[in-house]
Amino acid sequence: MSTITQNDFLYVKRLVEERAAIMLEAGKEYLVASRLNTLARDEGYPSHVELISEVRARPNARLTQRVIEAMTTNETSFYRDSKPFEALKTLILPELIAKRQTTKTINIWCAACSSGQEPYTVWMVLRDHFPELANWRVKILGTDISTEILTKARDGRYSQLEVNRGIPTTSLVRHFERDGIAWKIHNDARRVVEFRELNLIDHWPPMPKPDIVFLRNVLIYFDLPTKKKILGRVADLMNPDGFLFLGAGETTLNIEPAFQRMELDRAGCFRLASKESSASRKEDSWTPRVTTSTR
Repeated sequence: MSTITQNDFLYVKRLVEERAAIMLEAGKEYLVASRLNTLARDEGYPSHVELISEVRARPNARLTQRVIEAMTTNETSFYRDSKPFEALKTLILPELIAKRQTTKTINIWCAACSSGQEPYTVWMVLRDHFPELANWRVKILGTDISTEILTKARDGRYSQLEVNRGIPTTSLVRHFERDGIAWKIHNDARRVVEFRELNLIDHWPPMPKPDIVFLRNVLIYFDLPTKKKILGRVADLMNPDGFLFLGAGETTLNIEPAFQRMELDRAGCFRLASKESSASRKEDSWTPRVTTSTR
């Protein structure tokens, strides 16, 4: 069954908005039905109709979480939109390395990292172009709301099609090894890249203050108040001389005054303009919604 009743669609819409702040607009009914039919088959239900009925009648933390995860978009690739990684290589990292000579510590956070291509790409940029960081304390944290997609990210195993999307042949040979018909990233990456579950609208677990935050192509799924709250929290969390990467078409303009766009060709790069502007926000205006953990 590829159609969904309006009643069921509105139920899923409210559920996903409450738990993940993701907005499902009218016209997405076919997408919801398609994704939930796939999940229903995985879970042993004839179709999304029975799956939704089960979630309604007997709320189950694991099954509810899987419904929410099914609605998230996991589109990603290695070196996606190359411009941010070029800026990282030519400007951002050289500046931070010069500033961090005393502490020799750099922390990078890739939020909504999906199946791991973005944090692993950052690792490859560091490994290929900044050998001096070998003796530094460098940590790349990838987070996502989906426990299933994080399992794939931690495994670091990708199909031929996935590695063909963006990885130069020289980098593929240097940083991956054959694993049957797939490719697996070298174990060296696991000493630097860590993955954790994190819901951007929930309470954030303690993490090192990031010098660089990747939040690319994420805010487009949220309404304006949620964008403001997330960007405000990012500004408060970051080191004061840190950098933020958004999608090329995303902006902080009229959303979060603490950030200032850098004039870098389609890199979507911003830096903190001042802590004073972020301090002017009313931090008690948002009480994060608590979601039921599957763990």
